Amino acid sequence: MAKTGYITARVEPKLKASAGRVLSKVGVSTSGCDHDAFETGHFAGRLPLEVQVPNAKTRKAIEELEAAGGESLHGGTKEVFEAALGAGKKRRV
Repeated sequence: MAKTGYITARVEPKLKASAGRVLSKVGVSTSGCDHDAFETGHFAGRLPLEVQVPNAKTRKAIEELEAAGGESLHGGTKEVFEAALGAGKKRRV
C-alpha cells in the first residue's frame, strides 16, 4: 500500500535531535519509528517493544554478521534448538 498519509508532530528541537541520534544508532529514522509504532499499534493493539542501543558485544556480533562471518542457523525453532543443544535435550529455564 502506498504511503500517502502525513503526520505532523511538534516537539522541542533538542528532544528531536537527541531522539534522532539514538534512533540512528539502532538503524531507524524518526519517520520509520513513527511508522513502526503505528503499525504495531494497529496489528498488535500495543506499543512497540522496547529497543535499546546495542552494547559493545552486540555491536561486534552485528558487525561480524554483516561481514558474512557469523554462524547461520536454518530450519524451524525446534530444529535450531536441537542442533544447538543436541537432539532430545531440553533447555532449562
